[in-house]
Amino acid sequence: MSIHHLQLWVPDLGRAEVSWGWLLGRLGYQLERSWEHGRLWREDASAIVIEESPDMVPGMLYSRLRPGLNHVAFHVGNTDDLEHLLLDGPGYGWRPIGDDQRHPVGGHHAVGYLEDADGFEVELVAPDAAGGRPRVR
Repeated sequence: MSIHHLQLWVPDLGRAEVSWGWLLGRLGYQLERSWEHGRLWREDASAIVIEESPDMVPGMLYSRLRPGLNHVAFHVGNTDDLEHLLLDGPGYGWRPIGDDQRHPVGGHHAVGYLEDADGFEVELVAPDAAGGRPRVR
């Protein structure tokens, strides 16, 4: 089974729409629905929702370092795609972070990490028969 949808509450929908919209589009998701407080992107049977919910507690910001969701990991087609995402990300509100050589997935994967302005982290995992790291400069 796959995840039906993942919903992220964000403090600034406009800012999140730029960063998440770019990333999800590059990963093959299509914007399917927009409403006053949110956006929904779909890829096959799974969806990602970002929402600036009026139900959020004011002043409480997300932190991946507290209990809760630490990050979301996405499949990336290949190491060239991974490298381009890491290089292009800063133009869309993402910054490359970390270079953890330990990876729980194991095997032959290249992995990169991005963080947006609100502290959300994504892990990008590409198959790599050589087991190498992305060649980001």
